[in-house]
Amino acid sequence: MLKYVKIWFFLVLFLWIIPSCRALQASRQETMRQPVAPPASITGKSAKELRGENPGRVAHVVVALCDNASQGIVPVPAAIGNGDDPARNLYWGAAFGVKSYFRKQADWLPLTVAQPAAPVLERVVFKHRTENVYLVADAYQGREIKRALNDFFAFNAGRQSETIEIKGQKLHIGGAANLIAYTGHDGLMEFSVDVPEIADGEPRDAIMLACISKSYFAAPLRKTGAQPLLWTTQFMAPEAYTLKAALDGWINHESGPQVRQRAAAAYAKYQRISQKAALGLFATGF
Repeated sequence: MLKYVKIWFFLVLFLWIIPSCRALQASRQETMRQPVAPPASITGKSAKELRGENPGRVAHVVVALCDNASQGIVPVPAAIGNGDDPARNLYWGAAFGVKSYFRKQADWLPLTVAQPAAPVLERVVFKHRTENVYLVADAYQGREIKRALNDFFAFNAGRQSETIEIKGQKLHIGGAANLIAYTGHDGLMEFSVDVPEIADGEPRDAIMLACISKSYFAAPLRKTGAQPLLWTTQFMAPEAYTLKAALDGWINHESGPQVRQRAAAAYAKYQRISQKAALGLFATGF
């Protein structure tokens, strides 16, 4: 009797499982047939088209937050070396961090935008007060430095364009920006990045404020088609006064050597070294 009960049980189970699996498969196929809308901030237009729609020139800055725990750096004080705390981070919320420093500059007006999702922990946007130029800066979680660098190179290749809204006005960033900058630890000393194919032939300028960036960034940057407006030849402190000086030159349509001179002057002032020594830290062009 027990034998027949078992046979009956497995027969019922088998007859129940087959229709259930078929129903699940059909459900999945139906789901796959449904059009999937892209995230609201990503558009289907090319970077070139989006750039043409921008209200002015755009600089997009990728900031990898300083992180003692996950980056191969000489440890800094814990309060400014926590890659999960942008408010006090060395490269963001500290005195010479991108957010704090630019908020103090009279020629840049801070604007309010919706905050992005992780690994970007915070975003700030500024509008130049006298020129039609926008600055967008993203603070990437410290342990996500590889993602930050992958995004930096993708943007320079004209990919991953994103659209944000400021008081009803759309601003296209990422691959649609005119200039892409990176500030933070030179993670390429420890890992490699995936550089996508160039999406278009649009000119883009790149700024790389990280230690010895010319040596480590040259090969992947060439693949993107972007031009190095400013990068470094030695160890240095990638603080925001250098970025600001370089952007001042870029806004004025100055040449690479002129931008280099501006960056060196700012670095010499804040680091209290000679202009000659500071000039040796920076380079422009390949």
